[in-house]
Amino acid sequence: MIDRAAVPTPVSWDFPAPFTCAFVPAPGDIDGLNHTNNAVYVQWCERTAWAHSEALGLSLADYRRLDRAMAIRRADYDYLLPTLLGEALTLATWLTASDGKLTMERRFQLVRERDQATVLRGHWELVCIDVASGRVRRMPAEFCAVYLPAMATRSVSNS
Repeated sequence: MIDRAAVPTPVSWDFPAPFTCAFVPAPGDIDGLNHTNNAVYVQWCERTAWAHSEALGLSLADYRRLDRAMAIRRADYDYLLPTLLGEALTLATWLTASDGKLTMERRFQLVRERDQATVLRGHWELVCIDVASGRVRRMPAEFCAVYLPAMATRSVSNS
């Protein structure tokens, strides 16, 4: 279940002005060690990234219409602490860098509400592709107009 969440305080976010979504691990999200399965975090990052893109004004339908997409070239996740069934979590995301031509970076930070602990950090390197062929292509003007002004340009913590 994904819900748009109010930014909780006092979270020490890695970057200013996060886009956030709330998550609560359900029974099907829990692995054999009674923790949230790491693959679930990856799914939440994808869902949050799409929700952020849509909130900025670019949807999957726009990607198809433009025959362009920002595809994950590399993804890194640091799993810092476990989370448990029913814990309230907030996943934040930011666009943090772009060359304005082919590439973009997105960051994630997952925070456990009860103690404001960061439980996961993620980083995606994205590349613009032609949807039909999968080949690398220049970002269309629509991508630049929406994504470039949304870049978080400075870190707010020492993380």
